[in-house]
Amino acid sequence: MSLKSTNKTDVNTTELVISIDASTFEVAVERAYQRQKKNIQIKGFRKGKVSRKLAEREFGEGVFYEDAINILLPAELDAAIAETKLELVDRPSVEVTSIDKENGVEIKAVCVTKPVIEIADYKGLKASKAVNDITDEDIDRQVELIRKKNARIVSVEDRPAQLEDEVTIDFEGFFGDEAFEGGKGEDHPLRLGSGQFIPGFEDQIVGHSIGDQFDVVVTFPENYQMTDYAGKEATFKVNLKAISYEELPEINDELVKDATEFDTVEEYRADIKSKLEDAAANQAEQSFENQLLNALIEKIDSPIPNCMYEQRIDALVNTFDQQLRQQGMDLKVYFQYTGMDIDSFRETYRERAVNEVKLRLALEKIAEIENLEPTEEEINNGLAEIAAANGVEVDVVKNVLPMNDYVTDLKVQKAVEFIKENAVVDNTPAEAEEEAAE
Repeated sequence: MSLKSTNKTDVNTTELVISIDASTFEVAVERAYQRQKKNIQIKGFRKGKVSRKLAEREFGEGVFYEDAINILLPAELDAAIAETKLELVDRPSVEVTSIDKENGVEIKAVCVTKPVIEIADYKGLKASKAVNDITDEDIDRQVELIRKKNARIVSVEDRPAQLEDEVTIDFEGFFGDEAFEGGKGEDHPLRLGSGQFIPGFEDQIVGHSIGDQFDVVVTFPENYQMTDYAGKEATFKVNLKAISYEELPEINDELVKDATEFDTVEEYRADIKSKLEDAAANQAEQSFENQLLNALIEKIDSPIPNCMYEQRIDALVNTFDQQLRQQGMDLKVYFQYTGMDIDSFRETYRERAVNEVKLRLALEKIAEIENLEPTEEEINNGLAEIAAANGVEVDVVKNVLPMNDYVTDLKVQKAVEFIKENAVVDNTPAEAEEEAAE
């Protein structure tokens, strides 16, 4: 292999011209012939017994050229890229510009390279870090959960349904006189006021008693996920079969002893307060970090290859698809429910992908500028955590984990901590209000 020329054709694009000498090409052509020989058949010759010379005369001199190029290309291209020390972010676009036995092969490879990021003023970024005070009302809301968990279900016979009741209904939906798909249910439990059904449906059950059969008329929202139903008026024929409600127990020491690890309500409330304060502090810290990272993203205006955004979208879509499959669905079914297609779905991830790519590049650049390197101990501790989480030995993790990417991840995390350590906490009223709104 000979790298004939390197030409930067655009800000993140470099064109390589690679030549492969005739003798190297001849070896590859012979390998291609030997690989295909058993399948070559010419009239008058047994299959697999046709000589290379005869095959080339019968099918053309270049009959094995494509296979020979495919044999040579991976190693030749890797060697050329290694020689240039280019860091690619996408698979090169390759074109064979000349090929013959006497002169060998010449290849043009268009390489999309990792962008050079310019970033300044990343020290001293300002963000709010206000920790919310924990009130008695906050604690009361958590205490209410234990009451709900230990609630008693009481059947109602002597009054109509009201909001917060749990009702059991049969229903069937119609557009005009025609029943529509997915609009029928039997013995369906529904908490009135939960918003589980179309707006207006649950309100029209309120006031009806067990045994009542009645119509509920609603209009599907304009943005309803099943587009054929969006904006249409529907009539549901409803049969109210049962009514019940939750009777909540009194919160006292006895309930706390039975339902928690504590002996008194006072101890239980104190523990709730401590946990809520820890959560509020963590939330403030996370919000502080998010504000700083968003500010960092805004500082990136260097041109970035679009393929990097598309690759990140690919990863996000694949992750979502895997989550759906764990729930017994897939993207095809999801699209049927939402009325989306793959292109419109990918667009929903574009802004996030752009921000994540910019942030990653910014943090990698800061780690480079500040010479942020993980220690050997940090690397090994991280590997040990991964191994423990997956129930395998550390050596197994080392063998399957791309170590360069792993170390880069550690550098990026160090860059995040560096940004936070060098930031300025600014809890001015305007910023605090803005953060609260966000």
